[in-house]
This record gives sequence, C-alpha cells and structure tokens, in this order.
Amino acid sequence: MRNLVIVESPSKSKTIQKYLGDDYEVVSSKGHIRDLATTGKGGLGVDVEHDFKPSYKINKDKGDTVKQLKTKAKKAQMVYLATDPDREGEAISWHLADELELSEDKTQRVVFNEITKPAILAAFEHPRHIDMNLVRSQETRRILDRIIGFKLSKLLQNKIASKSAGRVQSVALRLIVEKEKEILAFVPEEKWNIKASFEKDKIEFDADIDSFQNKKLKLKNKAESDAVMAALGSTFTVESITEKQAAKANKFAFITSTLQQEAANKLNFPAKKTMRIAQKLYEGVQMSEGQEGLITYMRTDSTRFSDQFVKDAQAYIKATYGSEYVGHYQVKKSENAQDAHEAIRMTHIEYTPEVLKDVLSADELKLYSLIYARSLASLMSSPKTKTITVNLDQNGYRFVAKGSKLEFDGYLKVYGKYETSKDKWLPHLDEGEKLECLKNEAIQSFTNPPLRYSEARLIEALESKGIGRPSTYAMIIDTIVERLYVTLDKGENSRTKVFIPTDQGFLTDAKLQDHFESIINVDYTAQMESELDHIAEGNQDHVEALNRFYERFLPLLTAAYEQMEKIKPTEVGRECPDCGSPLVERNGRYGKFVACSNYPTCKHVEREVVEPVLTGEMCPNCGKPLVEKMGRFGKFVACSDYPSCKTIIKTAKPKAELKQTGEMCPDCGSPLVERFNRFGKTFVGCSSYPKCKYIQKKAKQDDEA
Repeated sequence: MRNLVIVESPSKSKTIQKYLGDDYEVVSSKGHIRDLATTGKGGLGVDVEHDFKPSYKINKDKGDTVKQLKTKAKKAQMVYLATDPDREGEAISWHLADELELSEDKTQRVVFNEITKPAILAAFEHPRHIDMNLVRSQETRRILDRIIGFKLSKLLQNKIASKSAGRVQSVALRLIVEKEKEILAFVPEEKWNIKASFEKDKIEFDADIDSFQNKKLKLKNKAESDAVMAALGSTFTVESITEKQAAKANKFAFITSTLQQEAANKLNFPAKKTMRIAQKLYEGVQMSEGQEGLITYMRTDSTRFSDQFVKDAQAYIKATYGSEYVGHYQVKKSENAQDAHEAIRMTHIEYTPEVLKDVLSADELKLYSLIYARSLASLMSSPKTKTITVNLDQNGYRFVAKGSKLEFDGYLKVYGKYETSKDKWLPHLDEGEKLECLKNEAIQSFTNPPLRYSEARLIEALESKGIGRPSTYAMIIDTIVERLYVTLDKGENSRTKVFIPTDQGFLTDAKLQDHFESIINVDYTAQMESELDHIAEGNQDHVEALNRFYERFLPLLTAAYEQMEKIKPTEVGRECPDCGSPLVERNGRYGKFVACSNYPTCKHVEREVVEPVLTGEMCPNCGKPLVEKMGRFGKFVACSDYPSCKTIIKTAKPKAELKQTGEMCPDCGSPLVERFNRFGKTFVGCSSYPKCKYIQKKAKQDDEA
C-alpha cells in the first residue's frame, strides 16, 4: 500500500511526485471539489435559523475526480492533504477529508511555502491535523459572501437592473465612485512659477522662485507674475549653499499586493495576469533536472524571509557585489497582516534570470526577474545620494536651485532597471558669488485633480484600509469590470489604465449608500475582515459573528425592498412582434440591446444585422471573398465562408499622422517630426525611427518655441 498525497493542481503534483519517490502517489483535486449548495430557503445553501449550518454539493465538473480520489484513498496506507498554505487551502483539505470520509488516524495535513525538495521533505517530516479555526474562518467568509451576494444581488436586479453586489466588490466600487466625484467637483487653481536660467563652467542649471523677503511666495495670476518679473534684475547673488548626504529607504520584500502594484507599474501587467504567471512559477516549470518550483507561495501578506534564505542571500550578495552591498534585513509590521507565510522570493539563488531565459516565456521571465531583483534588493544596503541646495538672491527675491548625485548605488545595483535615478548636478559655486541670469521665464500651470485609481493604486488603497486579502484583490477587480460598473481605460495623460465608473456603477453605488450605508462602507468591511482573522486565530466564535451581521443586515434589506424605487427600462416606442408588449432597451455584456419588456415570459431580442462588406481580396486558405465583420472588439477581416473556413486576417493598425517640423535629421537626412512620449509630452525625433533614433535635445526645442 502506497501513501496518497492530494494537492490542488496537476502541474504541482508532477513536481512533488519527483521529490517523494515511489512510496507516494501524488494526485490532484483540481481546486475546490465542492461549494455551498443553492437549495433551501432563498437558495442560500445556508440554514440561517439553525446556526447558519451550510449545505454543500460536489461541483458539477468534479464528480469523476471525487470518485477517483475515493477509490485511491481507500487503498492508501496514509492520506496526506497538501493543498495551498492558506485559509482557502485549509478549507479544500477539510472538504476533501469530509467528502472522501477519511478517518483522522489515516489523514495528515502538510503545508509548505515553496515547492522545492528540502521544503517538501521537511513538510512531510512535520505533518499536522487540519486546522478547524482556519476552516471556520473560510466558511464564515463564504457564508457572508453568499448571503450578501444572493440577497443584495436579487434586490438590485429587481429594482435597478444591476447584476450583482458583494461584501467587498461594492466597497471597491464605492472607493472608485467617491474618487470620481472628487474629480468632477474639482476646480483647478491657476498658479505661476518664475524660473531663472544660468550657466557656469559649461553647466546649465535652473532655479525656481521661492520667497520674497523670507516669506513664501505664491503667484496666483499673470498680473502678480508680471509684477515680479518687472522687479527682477539680471545679476543674482549666491546667498547660501547646503550639502547633505541622504540614504534612500530600503525596499521591503514583495507581498501579494506590492507584487501586483509593481508588476502593474513596471511591467504593465494586470493583477489577474500577474497572479496567473506567479502561480505557474510557484507550481513549477520544466528544468533539465525535472519540474521545479521557482518562487515561494504568491498569496502572502508577510515581508519576512526564512533564516536560511537570509543567510544564503547575504552570502551571495557579498560574494557577487562586495560586503558593502550587504544590507540590514528588515520586516515591515502591519496590523492587518496574518503573517502566515514568507514573502514572495525565488526558491534558488543560483537560478538567476540569465540562467532561466531559455526556460521561461517572455512574460514569465519578466515577472521572475522582478521577483528575483526585489528579493535581493530587500537584503542590500541603501543607495546614498549627495544633495546640494543653493539659495540665490535677487532684489529680495529668493530662488532655489537643487542638484543631486548618486554616490553609492546600493540595492540599485540589482533593482536599478525598475527605478530611475538620474544625477542632476550643479557647477561649483561659492557663497557671495555673482551670477548673470541668461533668462527669466514665467510659467503658468494649474492644480491637477486627484488621480483616478489604476489597478495598482486601487489594490494599495484596499490593502491600506484592510479590505480584502491577498487572494482576493485580482478577483475584486475582475468582478466590478465584468458587471459593467466600471471601465478600465487609458488615462488622459498617461498610458496607465484607470477605473472610471459607468452610469450603472454610479446608480448601483447610490442605491447601496441610500439603503445599506452602515454595512457597505470601508470601516465595517475592514471590521468584518478583522473578525475573520480572529476566527482563524480561535479567538472568536463564528456563529456569533454571523448572527451579529445578520441582525444588522436583515432590517436594512426589508426596508430596501419597501423603499427603493424600481427603475423601469426605457421603452423604444415599438411593440414586440411576438407578444405585443413594449420593446425596451437593456444593458448586456457587450452594450445596449433591444428586447421584450415581458421577459422571461417572452424572450424576443433584436440584434442589429450588419451586412458584411467585401474587401476586394480573396481568402488565402480557400479562395472565397474576404469581408469586413463586426465583433466584440470592433471591425475585423475574415473569410465569407465562415464557419466552413475560419480564416481571420490580422490587420496592422494605421499609424498616426506625425507633424513635420520643417527640419531634416542631422544623422540620416529624413524629416524631423513631433512625437509623444509615454507621459503625453511632445519631443522632436527622426521620422525614420526605429532605423534612426535621433532625438533633438530639449534645449533646442525650447529655443525654437
């Protein structure tokens, strides 16, 4: 009889099987095998009147898996439940033990933070029983989400045709709507700056106006700016020079939220993509020695490392970069952190990104490289910068020039590609020295509205407010986008995508705030997350927590059914050809459509029929005409003989017309054109890019302007 090991994913099972040998058979449950049923009162699958007793059913696609696992478990000498090391994983282990009817004396729970041979063997040397406190915490969260999700969603569907509501998703929507209201209410304020330009020892530098007669100066309009400009002379005096040494703050190791934020900012990865790739790196990739896990568990809120990793990493840093690069190991304390696992790091220091470049896909290598660099950076010394501040006086007006120079790169040695650190140095100056100003320039600007939430900023806000947990951030974002409550579009002045509430999102948030303000808010949601943590620690009774919530929630729900106004869909002025009821506009996954108001009795739907347009070309695969069609992402070209021929032609996006400056490139002779950089600012470059990469220096552009 062999020992049976049950893990969550098939790819993970291959890796672990290699480490354990022939005395063990490693199989996969392929995730959750069962969930709350949709039976009972209200279809909740929860008996509210009897201590919220849940009813579970096997998932539709897991029937055969459960049968196979039962057969194998009966024949096994011992069953090891090796699901993920978090609440969700603990719950999956409990569901397996319960559904497979495993006896306690032949069932063990093993947990590991990384899929490497030492970690796996150590875990099997120290098995334990299922932690029922963790299970109850996960079960309580699932029951809360089911009650709120089912009951609130049904209310909103009935009253305002919104698709769903949720314990955490509705609070995330609240944050986005509040931010949009701030932006809509924002009134920009005019402000002016006066910049003085100088040159010494062939080094050009600028100084900004700061104060007048030691009082901070704020110029609010052109008249005030013109008055100062008129009072300024051309000779400035160096009033004071201050030099300082500054150390840049150390980087903490990655937790789930910071990995998602940094991958979004530096790699332009959505949170869902980051977690999908991280899961693959954790479970293992095919190496020459076999399947190997490359990073530790990616759902964590702890910045700590194992003692062994710290020792090995510091030795590697010393040997590779020198002892001066070995830094002080720091752990960030957070009151919301469960601290159940290590921070996210590589499992093997010797597996550098260079070693894995032929093993990983392009995106996998990008994320692995980020994790590898951050893991080392968090154990390296701080970069040291020398800063200089020069105060210049002109007729009582003080101007300030600042410069900085990186004197020791520290952790930037490995993390520099993800953080820009440019020197901006000043020429040698002496106190009392006179400088002739090349030019004074008055610059108008306006205050900016608050930034909308990007994925990274929203995750940061949720984490800082104690809302959601590492395993839920990506799912929260997916849900509010899929429900059409928000769009995720590129911002006006950057390429970063930001959340913008839709009309339905505004309406949904408004109705929830009208009737459920006391529970759909940041503080109450954070309090509930804290209660789930207390249940996981065994310090709170889960039934009491559920009762407190339900006693608060039920009266609000009853009142909302009575008081919330039902919004009727807009009639289009025509009758349904099938039943004679008015036709109305409805919102669907891909936008608005027209349907019968008598749905679901009558399921008449009108879809706009668009005749395909011939392109004049023939299909390269079957010779039939190619046509333009309309899909969910706009127009595309495909074969007219679909579905017999499924050819789709990829069309290149037309290039935007670039404005010529009238000058020619000094390197290749092609016309110079105006372009936009990633931040929306203009610059002048060669029209033959990327063959010619000439860029006109900014100083020349300013002179021409």
